[in-house]
Amino acid sequence: MDARAPDHSVGRDEVPENSRIDYLELPAADLAAVRGFYEKAFGWTFTEYGPDYLAFNDGAMDGGFYRSDAQSSTENGAALVVVYASDLEAMRERVRSSGGNLVREIFSFPGGRRFHFADPHGNELAVWSDR
Repeated sequence: MDARAPDHSVGRDEVPENSRIDYLELPAADLAAVRGFYEKAFGWTFTEYGPDYLAFNDGAMDGGFYRSDAQSSTENGAALVVVYASDLEAMRERVRSSGGNLVREIFSFPGGRRFHFADPHGNELAVWSDR
């Protein structure tokens, strides 16, 4: 195995609770637009906490969008949030048809393949697959 490739042999239950990434927050000026995009593209569920905060759950992790004009992108030094998909090409089409813009087409890297996209607010995320 390449030293840079993710090691998925360690199960989620084997990582101590106090050292896991537990919550993720991203900026968004139009909370309704990002909600619609992530619901349609990824099936995430949402809970509103007033006019300036929208929490999400992706089925495994919780996070939220806070009202802001700032954008999260690798170009400005932000961390890259990476979502897993078993069918990368199908997910790319769902992202596009849901209103996302491709930032980087599918490419290979040690351990798999991925593409980068921008959500309706301009936040850059990626989707990867080991297939």
